[in-house]
Amino acid sequence: MKAVILLGTLKKSGQSNTEILTEFFVNKAKTKGLDCEVIKLVNENILPGTAMDMGAGDAWPAILQKLEQASIIILATPIWWGTHSSEIQKVIERLDAVHDEILAGKESRLANKVGGVIITGDSDGAEHIIGSVANFFTSIGLVLPSYTSLSVLWEGQKKDAATTKEECLKKYEADYASTAEKMVAQLVKYAS
Repeated sequence: MKAVILLGTLKKSGQSNTEILTEFFVNKAKTKGLDCEVIKLVNENILPGTAMDMGAGDAWPAILQKLEQASIIILATPIWWGTHSSEIQKVIERLDAVHDEILAGKESRLANKVGGVIITGDSDGAEHIIGSVANFFTSIGLVLPSYTSLSVLWEGQKKDAATTKEECLKKYEADYASTAEKMVAQLVKYAS
C-alpha cells in the first residue's frame, strides 16, 4: 500500500519541525508495511494556477500522477498565522482542477483515496487546518477517517527555537507515538 505525503515546510534546507514530525510518522508507518513517499513541495517547481498543467517546467502533473497512484494522501504543514503553509495552499489551488472535473459530471480521479493531516506549530490553529483540509478532501472525493491527524503544538517548535532534531524525536516518541500509530492503523484500515 502506498502513501504520498506532500510536505509543506517552507524551509528548503536545514531543520524543519514539520519534516521531523513527518519522518517520525513515516518510521511508524513502515513498521505497519506502509510504503511512504515524501514530496518536499518547496523543492519542486509547482507553478501557480488552478489547471492540471500550467505549461513548461511545471512539476505538478508528475506529482498529481503520484497522487492518483497512491491509496493514501497526507498533507503535512506548519501553522503560519493560524492556517496551513503557502505550499499546501498551492496544492489546494492546483487540485481545484479535480473539483472542476467533478462539477462537470466526471468521477473524481482521487475518489475513495484516504486522507490524513500532519501539523506542527507552537500555538493553536490545528483544528482550523484539519477542518479546512477535511472540507477540501471530501469535496474532491477523499475519505478523511477519524484519528487521521497528527498535530504537535509545542513551544519547542516556535520560530527560531534552538530545539534539536533529537529533542523533537524524543518528545514525539514520548507524547505522540500512540497517536501516530493509531493514525497509521486507521489509514491502512480505510485504504484496504
